[in-house]
Amino acid sequence: MLISIITINYNNLSGLKKTMQSVLEQTYSKIEYIIIDGGSTDGSKEYIESKDKNLAYWVSEPDKGIYHAMNKGIDQATGDYVLFLNSGDWLVGAEIVDVISKNFGDCDILFGNLIKVSINQKQLIDKGPQSSNLTLNNFFVGTLNHPSTFIKRDLFKKYGKYDESLKIVSDWKFFLIAIGLNDSVVKYLDTEISYFDMTGLSNSNLKARKDERDLVLKSLLPLRIYNDYNNFKNLSKILKNPRVQSLMKLEKFASLRKVNAVWFKFLLLFVKVKN
Repeated sequence: MLISIITINYNNLSGLKKTMQSVLEQTYSKIEYIIIDGGSTDGSKEYIESKDKNLAYWVSEPDKGIYHAMNKGIDQATGDYVLFLNSGDWLVGAEIVDVISKNFGDCDILFGNLIKVSINQKQLIDKGPQSSNLTLNNFFVGTLNHPSTFIKRDLFKKYGKYDESLKIVSDWKFFLIAIGLNDSVVKYLDTEISYFDMTGLSNSNLKARKDERDLVLKSLLPLRIYNDYNNFKNLSKILKNPRVQSLMKLEKFASLRKVNAVWFKFLLLFVKVKN
């Protein structure tokens, strides 16, 4: 089983060193390591060149953005599965790829846990959907963590590579199509796979992500399904409200069920009016 690991980088020498070291120390022997550098001027190119004998392919030249760089990596990959590990992110230990290689079975996509590292070095384990049985709804509310997800390379031939017109959510769009709208076989492994550096995230990123996701959903879903998605999203927000949660707890008391019924009719009416 040949596994392609693709790292993209631009002027992040310190992060690149951490990422490359975590890949090059892997005990699993059948790794095809590909580096796509965007023409860095901070010494990244020279560092990559110094590791040339350990790399299957590398290039340092200007590109058109993150997803263009990833697609360049896909074009060079020959492995059965592909993992994207951007500069600054790193694998949890030297044996993790060996562990993963024994668990693919016949799945199209295998994902595990991601350890998110904040700017103050606090760590949070994100397990994603925690299920091998994913539906369209999983991608309405979330996604798979890219740095801890192994993707069968043939899926890029079947569903296309990453949409370069998007700046933030092209990997989410790919998962939405391959899993949410089609029948790709997914396997969840409750194992920490990689660390993710969160220092580059901001509120503006989160807003842009939301806007891009909405554009993708409008382009891929029939209008009726898209409208249902919005209705369910609004209803979900209401049901998570602490006051509504308190009302739901009162359901066990028969004398208060009629009062609750009135409240819930009002809430449902509010959702319809809002949409």
